[in-house]
Amino acid sequence: MNASDPLHRYGLTPARKRRDRIARGSILAGTILALIPLALIVYYLLRKGLGSWSWSFFTTDPTGNTFFGSSNIGGIKSAILGTTEIVALASVIAIPIGIGVAVWLVEYGRASWFANTVRFFVDVLTGVPSIIFGLFIYIALIVGTGSSYAGYKGSLALALLMLPVVIRSAEVVLLLVPAALRESALALGAPRWRVIFSIVLPTALPGMVTGVLLAIARAAGETAPLLFTAAYTHNTNFSLGQFMNSLPVQIYNDVTSPTTSVVNRAWGAALTLVAMILVLNLIARVVSRRSRLV
Repeated sequence: MNASDPLHRYGLTPARKRRDRIARGSILAGTILALIPLALIVYYLLRKGLGSWSWSFFTTDPTGNTFFGSSNIGGIKSAILGTTEIVALASVIAIPIGIGVAVWLVEYGRASWFANTVRFFVDVLTGVPSIIFGLFIYIALIVGTGSSYAGYKGSLALALLMLPVVIRSAEVVLLLVPAALRESALALGAPRWRVIFSIVLPTALPGMVTGVLLAIARAAGETAPLLFTAAYTHNTNFSLGQFMNSLPVQIYNDVTSPTTSVVNRAWGAALTLVAMILVLNLIARVVSRRSRLV
């Protein structure tokens, strides 16, 4: 081959171009295969769930009528409000603590033996089944205190579930912040706490949003911890100190019903839960993009 040939000059020989096409095709095929189950799930949810959506579906509580032929079964108002309250309280607990632990691990702990111990136990918590967190809260705060189920106890169980996800994702993002930014601010005489709050955290914010959203999405879809802690009720309840309904528990109870209309309500609730997570993701993306531009 002529040395003046551009393909030969830049190392892009026909054989390498062929291998490159094969690699690109393999990656594209893998991506399509990964998207097929997602597309089928979304399609099936839309097909089964959209028929249940109506104004009364979102504005009425479930009636508890699960008999054959019963048409007055109510909607999922209490489940939507309960999920929102429980997950919101869990986020208020887990997100600040998780980000604070991640900041300490990156900015102060570094490679100390205590920091490595914390990382080890955080990794262990990441793999613990969600039902274990529910059982822990059930034994500690319900059986141990002789009290009843409550929404805030479900929030504590979900906060424990979210905590390791927030810590590990925030730590990874904080490690990606260039050290030159920290060193420049410290060289100008800024104290370390101001460097963290004014430079490190704003720089890492867009990346941390992704980890926080993963934690919230995982918590919002959990059923087992809420069965052991918040229980189930048909009525709308704004007090986190009492029984509270939630979308995952509503779906769990409805999908096992022999009544077709109740099962359809479960599909509508499942589609609602996915839509809520989608809206939350869109809002968080817009907020993180604006903060990055500022």
